[in-house]
Amino acid sequence: MNSASQESLVASAQSRAKHRMSPISERFELPKAHRVVVKVGSSSLTSIENSLDELAIATIIDVLAKALRMNPQMQIILVSSGAIAAGLAPLGLSRRPKDLATQQAAASVGQSLLMARYTETFSRYGVRVSQVLLTADDLMARDRYRNAHRQLERLLELGVMPIINENDAVATAEVKFGDNDRIAALVAHTVKADALILLSDVDALYTKHPAQGGERIVQVRGAEDLEGVSIGSVGSAGVGSGGMVTKVQAAHLAAASGIPALVTSAAQARAALAGEDVGTWFFATGVRRSVHELWLEHLADIRGGIVLDEGAVAAVRRRRSLLAAGIVSVEGNFDGADPVALCDSGGAVIAHGLCSYSATETAAIAGLHSAEIREKLGESFDAIAVHADNIAVVGQY
Repeated sequence: MNSASQESLVASAQSRAKHRMSPISERFELPKAHRVVVKVGSSSLTSIENSLDELAIATIIDVLAKALRMNPQMQIILVSSGAIAAGLAPLGLSRRPKDLATQQAAASVGQSLLMARYTETFSRYGVRVSQVLLTADDLMARDRYRNAHRQLERLLELGVMPIINENDAVATAEVKFGDNDRIAALVAHTVKADALILLSDVDALYTKHPAQGGERIVQVRGAEDLEGVSIGSVGSAGVGSGGMVTKVQAAHLAAASGIPALVTSAAQARAALAGEDVGTWFFATGVRRSVHELWLEHLADIRGGIVLDEGAVAAVRRRRSLLAAGIVSVEGNFDGADPVALCDSGGAVIAHGLCSYSATETAAIAGLHSAEIREKLGESFDAIAVHADNIAVVGQY
């Protein structure tokens, strides 16, 4: 074999490794997983009085510790909600505050209480843990994403279980994830997990509320499996910021990155890690992608829309930059670098992207070529309205 062929094989293998899907495809394979991200919600960790539920925490720790004992090769990353809820009682608050400043104060008080319980109880099983606080920027900015990845990998190499929470004490309204379900999905992507398990007080996704005769949805292979299903919060949302909607979004986010996900209750955690038929299993539907692409497709706050002609639609689907000449019209009011939907003439969204210009500027250059743009608006403007690096094609994975 010549050197060129060898290089080609190596490059192909590296590409497959980089974009591989999880080796876990079915729920019964979970017991042999190497790396699992487990997210537990506030409602599963706090009592009805909004204080830490010692028994609930001890139970989930027992489940995780015994799973590690059964499979010594397994690594678990725990994404834990509960910091804000844990801080309510010490601050004399009866319910989760709505204003950001008080949420941050409660999180600051509650985080230390929550970690103290985790550290003390896990130590009884010989499991070392560490606290990792993240904000949206830590997983969106390239340099900080690398730092977060490096930190998590090193902790796992040292035999430490990272316990992750959104850094509510410093996160702002503009950059907060709003819940830990989606941060868990992004962490699963960051650490190249084999599976994501989302635990709350709801045992599965149902066709409608169980009290109304709804049936458990056993598995989801794609968004089409949920067509016609009313997804709402049927659990105790009083102390948390998520609901079933965010869990489904997180599961889809993980699945789109090649990581299967299981949505079930904390009470079913032991059965879930044992690979039993509980909860709703989301099959992996795509390959691993950059966190930037995942954010654009699933998490970005879309501020407006751009309608494209047929040529531009074809180019964007091939992951080419959107040129001004292919723009038909502009909808909404957005600023430069805001996320926008890129649509065909029928209104169907084909991609999300970060537009280089404001809505007014984009409308001004619509349909124009480079020379016409510079003549009309000046030399600082060019024909690229949305660069290929800032485009995520929707639904192609």
